[in-house]
Amino acid sequence: MPAAFNIAATLDAALRSAATAAGLTCPEPGRGADASAFDPEVRVAEPRHGDFQANGVLGFAKARKQNPRAIAEKLVAALAPDVRDTCDLAVAGPGFINFTLKPAALRAWLDAHATRAALEQGAAENSPWRGQSWIVDYSSPNTAKQMHVGHLRSAVIGEAVARLLAFSGARVIRDNHIGDWGTQFGKIIWAYRRHLDAAAFAREPLEEFERLYKVGHAAAEADPAALKEAQQELVKLQAGDADNLAIWKKIGEASVGAFQQIYDRLGIRFDHTLGESFYNDKVARVYSELTASGLATESQGALVVFHPEHPRFKTQPFIIRKSDGAANYASTDLATVLYRVEHFHADAVAYVIDSRQGDHCEQLFLTTQKWFAASGRRVPRLEHVSFGTVTDAAGKPLKTKSGENIKLKELLAEAEERAFALVSEKSADLPDVERRAIAAVVGVGSVQYADLAQNRSSDYVFAWDKMISLDGNTAAYLLYAVARVRSIFRKLDATPGDAAIESAASALETPAELALARKLVKLPDALSAATTQLRPHILCLYLYELAGEFSAFYAADKVAVEDPAIRARRLLLCARTLLILETGLNLLGLRTLERM
Repeated sequence: MPAAFNIAATLDAALRSAATAAGLTCPEPGRGADASAFDPEVRVAEPRHGDFQANGVLGFAKARKQNPRAIAEKLVAALAPDVRDTCDLAVAGPGFINFTLKPAALRAWLDAHATRAALEQGAAENSPWRGQSWIVDYSSPNTAKQMHVGHLRSAVIGEAVARLLAFSGARVIRDNHIGDWGTQFGKIIWAYRRHLDAAAFAREPLEEFERLYKVGHAAAEADPAALKEAQQELVKLQAGDADNLAIWKKIGEASVGAFQQIYDRLGIRFDHTLGESFYNDKVARVYSELTASGLATESQGALVVFHPEHPRFKTQPFIIRKSDGAANYASTDLATVLYRVEHFHADAVAYVIDSRQGDHCEQLFLTTQKWFAASGRRVPRLEHVSFGTVTDAAGKPLKTKSGENIKLKELLAEAEERAFALVSEKSADLPDVERRAIAAVVGVGSVQYADLAQNRSSDYVFAWDKMISLDGNTAAYLLYAVARVRSIFRKLDATPGDAAIESAASALETPAELALARKLVKLPDALSAATTQLRPHILCLYLYELAGEFSAFYAADKVAVEDPAIRARRLLLCARTLLILETGLNLLGLRTLERM
């Protein structure tokens, strides 16, 4: 059995071949031979059982009223010789098949996957996402407003999802679908003409636009005349008035510039920033096609789509054009799907949007599926990558003491200051400028990782003390693990992955060496699960466990030993641990450090 990247997948294929060789065709009434129905269900095993375990025999045998252990033994006997050469095999319990990789097989995998390029090539080989075009729609703040803590999750989860998909061979297009069109702009333009603070605008244009919106909104609420004037400013904008368009463009430029400062700190990049305004001239086609197909009907003056087969949406219409003739989120989102399929040839779209938008996404997806099927278009895969809320200790949405949303730039600044205090406590001898640089990586990474380490479906409590700590499943702990491995190579004046050193390495031998190697070869399973489910926390947990396994190895087995063959094999394990920790953290969107 070659040193394939995903050993579980290789064992799965080997068991399927064994099933055919063993003659497990067992016809069922009306179905004929069904050896293909056997699913080995190979997965990572509990360490006491081995490295991998096949659980599929039980269900297969039960459906045919046969003895599962007898079938398991028959399968093991039919496995190809190369599987026996690389694994110790055992049938356990009522029919589980356990695989324990031999030390030589562990070493072969480590030798075959010595670089990031080798890991990426392995992840893409036989990947279900290889060659697919994925749009990842994430972050999507509204212009004229500063990004706040509520924008954090979409941004960091979306970036991690995009990186995981790309690493697994997908063609990923990152799209920041910003909110840059709507009724609020009439109020801002109204206030801009009357209440602009030129000095404040020169200093912080986005903050000034945010203030102007509050002024315009308050005036419209208090004075019907002001409301009417603001509405007229919006009408002029939508009609293409040059002055109003110029103000609107200033809002967009200031907003995108401020957003980019945040994205730069988070290591996020977008291929496209196509806001709602981009689709303003494309919604008419949506109306006409949905009406022509019979999917859309008029109801109380609005154009709507019903989904009577759906229990919740029988009487809850999907409004795609409001009764006053204006477009809304639904019309824009439908136009966006069409553009993504026609222009980007998207096979799939991942919408990284909070869970409160679940109904909207479900109706959007249902409408798209029916619309595309009716028009003969290929229906793309549409995924709502939903997430919960960031809360305080009381379980309420995280806000300032005054009840305002916490600005994201201020949150990141505080994270860096707290990280600086931690770094200064641990490494007071480092120059101030170096401690500041380290704190920038640790602080921002801690905010990112604290979010990603949670199952995205859940709310999570924002707690500084747990977030910026060297204890537990935190960014600081993992970044420190990376820095510690780096320090081993510096002390020995060696280079990670040096082929000359590694070629002299003797066979893996000690329990700690073997345990670390066994954890390293499980990377593909963590990557596959995280990407399949679009849940980065699965990779976070794997990296945390790997760092713990390395600590146990480092405590048990000295690296700087006299015997060059033993030193070489331990340096090999250090190098692969470093490679996988750095690769994994990068896939999550974090930067790493040489020292800490």
